[in-house]
Amino acid sequence: MLDIAVAAQLLNAGNTITALVSATGSLDQAPDGFSLVHAQSRNSPGELTQSFHLNLSAMALLALIVGLFIVQAALGLALEQRLGLLRTLRALGVPGRTLTGLLALELLLLGVVGALAGLISGVWLAKALLPDVAATLQSLYGADVSSTLSLPWHYWLGGMSVTLGGLFIAGSGVLWRASRISVLALGQAQAWRAGFRHQLHVQTLLGGAAALMALGLGAWLLSRPSGEGLVAGFALVATLMLAAALWLPPLLALALRLMLRAVTRSTPATHSWPLTEWALADLQLQLPRLSLAMMALLIALSANLGVSSMVGGFRLTFLDWLDQRLMADLYLTPPAAQFDDINRWLVQQDAVSERLITASAESQLVEVSPQDDPPRSLGLPLSVFGITPGQTLMADWPLLATLGDRTSAWRAFQRGDAFINEQLARGQGIALGDRLNLSAPDGIERLTVVAIYPDYGNPRGEVVMATQRVRERFNVPPLSIGIVISAGGSGTLLSQQLSERFNLTHRQLQDQREVKAAATVIFERTFAITRALNGLTLGVAALALLATLLAQARDRRRRLAALWAIGVPLRQLLTVQLTQLAGAALFTGLLAIPLGIAITACLVWGINVAAFGWRLPLHVFPAEVGLTLGTAILVALLAAGLPMLKLWRTPPRTLLAEEDTT
Repeated sequence: MLDIAVAAQLLNAGNTITALVSATGSLDQAPDGFSLVHAQSRNSPGELTQSFHLNLSAMALLALIVGLFIVQAALGLALEQRLGLLRTLRALGVPGRTLTGLLALELLLLGVVGALAGLISGVWLAKALLPDVAATLQSLYGADVSSTLSLPWHYWLGGMSVTLGGLFIAGSGVLWRASRISVLALGQAQAWRAGFRHQLHVQTLLGGAAALMALGLGAWLLSRPSGEGLVAGFALVATLMLAAALWLPPLLALALRLMLRAVTRSTPATHSWPLTEWALADLQLQLPRLSLAMMALLIALSANLGVSSMVGGFRLTFLDWLDQRLMADLYLTPPAAQFDDINRWLVQQDAVSERLITASAESQLVEVSPQDDPPRSLGLPLSVFGITPGQTLMADWPLLATLGDRTSAWRAFQRGDAFINEQLARGQGIALGDRLNLSAPDGIERLTVVAIYPDYGNPRGEVVMATQRVRERFNVPPLSIGIVISAGGSGTLLSQQLSERFNLTHRQLQDQREVKAAATVIFERTFAITRALNGLTLGVAALALLATLLAQARDRRRRLAALWAIGVPLRQLLTVQLTQLAGAALFTGLLAIPLGIAITACLVWGINVAAFGWRLPLHVFPAEVGLTLGTAILVALLAAGLPMLKLWRTPPRTLLAEEDTT
């Protein structure tokens, strides 16, 4: 930002002014050499900041769900390690209700301390980041956000309620399961596993209820008009993930039971491998401890696959759309006073194959006249964009639907009919063949919709007409010229000639490759936070699995001591454990694949349409599917690495001393 005279000197602009800002309603028409652009054409800061808040809320909800799994796993493992103490207290006469109440009070105190620590650290982090966030929102969206933090009392109360409520949800199942075990059974792994069977039955029923709820939400969304049901779309994704997570432990237990039954009924040759039968039975015994970690891993893998597939599909569609929309080799936005001179000069150049002249205007959709229904009055502001239907443009311009075939649609377009973007068609329920009445300076402009085209990223409705008709009916000057270079012509040489002859700036004359490169960089930066969130979610799932394995490492060493003592090599025992975890993770990854594809479908067919008004094609990438399976196994092996290393370094005498003879 600097003085206008200094800027003109640095830019070699002389006395030329490129833009003026006027008060609302002060100008009816633009001064000579300028085009009038109304401020209403800018994106609404309110809608953009609401989308920003929605994304932050979705991320916070995902973090809360993963956190609940980790807390429940930690509570279950901590309680399981204290089963001996609980058995002693019950034997000394402490009632089960009293013991459960004391444990609940202990959790409440820990929850209060954790909630206060989280709120204080969150406020500190918000104060540190808020000035930069406010400046970013102001520069990008024009939204006025205060740079000082102000948290009313209900924010603090809400934070405490969410934390304590989540702790109650995470800990209630563990406390209830502990209170149901008799005093003689406390501390026995088989009794703890027997209590887990009932939990599996309850999880199966709850998972079925979540699946039915997801089906109901899906049916409701299909019955609603496009562009509605954003919250229901997020709820659909949440119920799908919840149903799959609840069904994972029962399905894993069923798979282990079937495999163990197949091994025990196998031929003598196969049955000569007793470690296989022991490994399956041991994995069944570990399932109460591993189930929550595997549920967290399932959610992380499916969310990763779903979001990665959506971003990958969006990237392919975006790049393809850029290739189709940026068909010219050079894009020229000359001053209005020079437009005719430049256009006449371009006509004389052999290197120029086509000139794709565009124009733009603002209008109102006054009325829609469907073919079979009465007219509807709207009064909706929209953009009118003019294009030149040349051979290059007609061959590559993307169309989602046409009235008749593509050729007949372009012929109708050349006769004066119009195309509309997907946002306008979905948002207002406009179909092919409907007639539109647009406000124009000289009256009403009547058009027939002959095609619908994709317009990714545009938050507004748009009507496309031939450039000449837009200029005549809306009294607007030409906006830009897309220059298609002929075969054998040099775009670089033509660009130099234009810049030197007409004193054009870099912003007025741009190369297609530069525009694509800049758009691709913006795209990659936009989704960098998504990729970071995916990596963080997988890291948290790996941490939960690592904590689970570390918590039960001593108990595992006790059970392995007997096998080592009867002659099973330690290397083979470690291999069996790694195979157990890798198999469980592979099973989880296989379940994450259909769940991730379902999440992708909900994102591109439901949430994206409701939030932005346009639909992406669904892409499934085999490489992403393979990466999901590989990631599942890699996470399990990395989480098992530290306990396995500790077991490998344990001396044989210490290993035997830890044998559980009780």
